[in-house]
Amino acid sequence: MRTSIYKFIKEPLQFKQQLVAWGQQFREISFLDSNSFSNEYSSFDCVLAVDAFTSMKTDYHNAFEDLKQYQQTTKDWLFGYLSYDLKNDQEHLQSNNYDGLDFPDLFFFQPKKLFLLKGNQLEIKYLNMCDDEVEDDFIDIVNSQKTGVENQNKIAIEQRIPKQNYIEKVSKLLEYIHHGDLYEANFCMEFFAKNAVINPLEKFLRLNEISQAPFTVFFKNDKQFLLSASPERYLKKEGVNLISQPIKGTSKRFLDPLEDEKSKNTLAEDPKERAENIMITDLVRNDLSRTAEKASVEVKELCGIYSFLQVHQMISTVTSKIDPQYTAVDTIRTTFPMGSMTGAPKYAAMKIIEELEETKRGLYSGAVGYFTPNGDFDFNVVIRSILYNQENKYVSFSVGSAITSLSIPEKEYDECLLKAKAMHEVLL
Repeated sequence: MRTSIYKFIKEPLQFKQQLVAWGQQFREISFLDSNSFSNEYSSFDCVLAVDAFTSMKTDYHNAFEDLKQYQQTTKDWLFGYLSYDLKNDQEHLQSNNYDGLDFPDLFFFQPKKLFLLKGNQLEIKYLNMCDDEVEDDFIDIVNSQKTGVENQNKIAIEQRIPKQNYIEKVSKLLEYIHHGDLYEANFCMEFFAKNAVINPLEKFLRLNEISQAPFTVFFKNDKQFLLSASPERYLKKEGVNLISQPIKGTSKRFLDPLEDEKSKNTLAEDPKERAENIMITDLVRNDLSRTAEKASVEVKELCGIYSFLQVHQMISTVTSKIDPQYTAVDTIRTTFPMGSMTGAPKYAAMKIIEELEETKRGLYSGAVGYFTPNGDFDFNVVIRSILYNQENKYVSFSVGSAITSLSIPEKEYDECLLKAKAMHEVLL
C-alpha cells in the first residue's frame, strides 16, 4: 500500500528540472516528462520514480512471462524498459551483432518514492512498508537543487557504418523488397564514442531543452543511463482500451515560417512518406487485433502531421478494446517490437535487419514506461536517445529510416543525419 501527500508547486516547469536533479542521489531513477505536450491520451505532466524496493532484470529467455509474474505479484507501480532484443523471446531470432553497451534485455523496479506532477499539483506516493516518508521541507530541498550546465571536454563521435557502406546496405535491402521478401524495413545505424566521460544529467537537460519531446525520459540503473527525447508512443493501456501511435514520415524544421510550412505540407502530401505510414499503421492494426475484442480495432487518425522543435512528424493513432481473456503483459508481448521500428511483414523485416545492421539494438528501438497498480501502462519508443554505460565509458546513439520500394539510399542517409542532429549537438 502507498500513502499519498499533495503539494502545490508554484513554478512547475522549473520544478521538473530540479526534481530530476534531486533524484540523482538514487541508484534507480525513472523520470518521464511530457514537456506540456497535452492531448486526450496524456495522464501526467511528469513522473519521477526513485529507489528500488524490489526489481527484476533478465535476458530475453522467457522474459515476458517473468514480467507478467512480477507485475501480477507486486500489483504496484513498476518502472522500466523492454529492449528490442526481446523479439528473440517471441520468434526464432537472434541478436549477434556488436554490443558496446551491455545493458540487460529487460529491467523493471518497484520504487520506494513516486512523484506525479499534473499542472501545479504534485502527488507524492511512498510505500508504507518502507517507512520512508519525504521530508517536511521536501519542496524547499528540491528547489535548492542546481541544474547548471557544466563545461566538459568534447568527445569523439564515430559512425559505425560509413556513408558508402550504408548506401550499399540499403541497396541490398531494396533487392529484398523487389524480390518480394518484404515491403518495408526500418534500417538503423549507430554513432558511438569510446572512453567517453559525460555528465548524464547535464546532457539530458540539454537534449530536452532543444527537443522538448512528449515522451522524454531520463532513466538510470546504477551506471547505465538512457537520455531520451522520444516523440513517439509505443503503447498505452487505459482500462480495456489500448492506444498505439506509430510515427513514419519525417521532414526538416526551418526558421523561416513560410519555408517551414512548405516543409510540413510537403511531408503531408509525400506519397512515399504516406505509404510508409499506412503500411505500418496496417501492421499495428493487425498486432492489436491479436488481443482485441472483435471489430474493436480503429484507426482514430491516419497520417496526422505534428511539429516538434527539431522535425515535423507523420503520426497515426490506432486503438482497440482488449478481450478480457488477455492480461496487460499479453498485449505488450503480441505487439512487441513496435511496427515503426521493424517493418512489414514483421518477422521477415527483423530477420533481414539483423543481417544488415552492425550493432545490437538493445534498448534503442525498445520501450521505456510504467505499469500502474491496476495494470494500466504507458510506454514510449526509444528513439532520438543517447545511451551511456558509465562503467565502460561507452556512449551510443542510433538513428534509422524506413526503407520501401520508393526509397533512394542517399536520401535515406540524409534523413538519418537529420534525426541524429540533436544528439550530435548535445554530445559535441
